[in-house]
Amino acid sequence: SLLYESDMQTILQAHGLSMDMRSAQAFLLTIAISLLIGLTLVFFYAAARPRLGPGPKTAVTVAVVLWCGGYLASLLGYQMLGLFPLRMLVLWGTVGLGEMIVAALVGGWIYREG
Repeated sequence: SLLYESDMQTILQAHGLSMDMRSAQAFLLTIAISLLIGLTLVFFYAAARPRLGPGPKTAVTVAVVLWCGGYLASLLGYQMLGLFPLRMLVLWGTVGLGEMIVAALVGGWIYREG
């Protein structure tokens, strides 16, 4: 992980960018964005339930579709710009897909029709 962090800092500095995530503001923004993504997943899960049925299969389907529209689109943009190495983008994509699936499964488990 430290090697990955070092690579990331080197790449960002080479492009005149930085990403200091040690501030309280950055931490709170990360939590807010994650919460918004989670709520979006549950919203789309609720919308898909009548068509696809309740359960984990629907949750995973929603997660993969939203991952394609969000993560994958961004990662392809980064690849086209040549901003980050492919191995880093593949790692981000893989971790992101796993996060989305777990979040959708948990959200689908918690969600109940009123």
